[in-house]
Amino acid sequence: MPEMSILLQMAGLLLVIGAFAGVMAGLLGVGGGIILVPAFFYTFSALGYQSSQLMQICLATSLATIIVTSLRSVASHNKKGAVDWEILRRWAPGIVVGAVLGVMVAASLRSVVLQGIFGVLGIIVGLYLGFGRENWRLGAAMPGGLTRIILSPILGFLSVLMGIGGGSFGVPLMSLYAQPIHRAVATAAGFGVIIAVPSVIGFLLSVPDVRPPYTIGSVNAPAFILVILMTMITAPYGVKIAHSMDPKPLKRVFSFFLILVALNMLRKAAGL
Repeated sequence: MPEMSILLQMAGLLLVIGAFAGVMAGLLGVGGGIILVPAFFYTFSALGYQSSQLMQICLATSLATIIVTSLRSVASHNKKGAVDWEILRRWAPGIVVGAVLGVMVAASLRSVVLQGIFGVLGIIVGLYLGFGRENWRLGAAMPGGLTRIILSPILGFLSVLMGIGGGSFGVPLMSLYAQPIHRAVATAAGFGVIIAVPSVIGFLLSVPDVRPPYTIGSVNAPAFILVILMTMITAPYGVKIAHSMDPKPLKRVFSFFLILVALNMLRKAAGL
């Protein structure tokens, strides 16, 4: 039985993480995974649960929370008619294939490699959040044919390797193909469900060597439950703040914060 003091420390840290992730998701529209993965990593490391497979636990637990948050988001957006179900239907098969491949690759990699991958991709996402322009375009409509066959698995694959839903890659992709931002955000929430469900099933079958208390497969149950509870409480406050002020300057600040977190991940991966 784990010591009660360790459980209390873990619970306290996870409540703070969930609260912060919920506010940022409501305020800036960023997916929780981009915050949760590094936060889980630093929390579990600080509590002494370091192993060569720690990042798998962080990715899996983050993706488990995304199932719940994305389903809620899709239901909410669908009431307003914002979800493009045709895009979801056409892109779903490729995204699922990419997500399954992502789990297979992630399960076979050492934690330090996944840290490096998160660091590089985190810098790319941060740069786009901070400096991307709404008028950037790759096309006038979402691509089909070979382009979709190539891009959809890549979207699922990279999302799993970062432990994130569809927002960080899906929203920029749809925006680059001239989809209105409200439709892109709503549809990307659907991407999150498509990414998270098969990947979490895969991670439940993967058992790391060293695990925090009450971890099922690679999914830490206390982290999942506490973060979901806190994000449900705090996300509405983020939304209220977003409606009372201009979120663009905050988005740029968050982009720099994300880049710093990603650079620190790269530093740790390099053993510095």
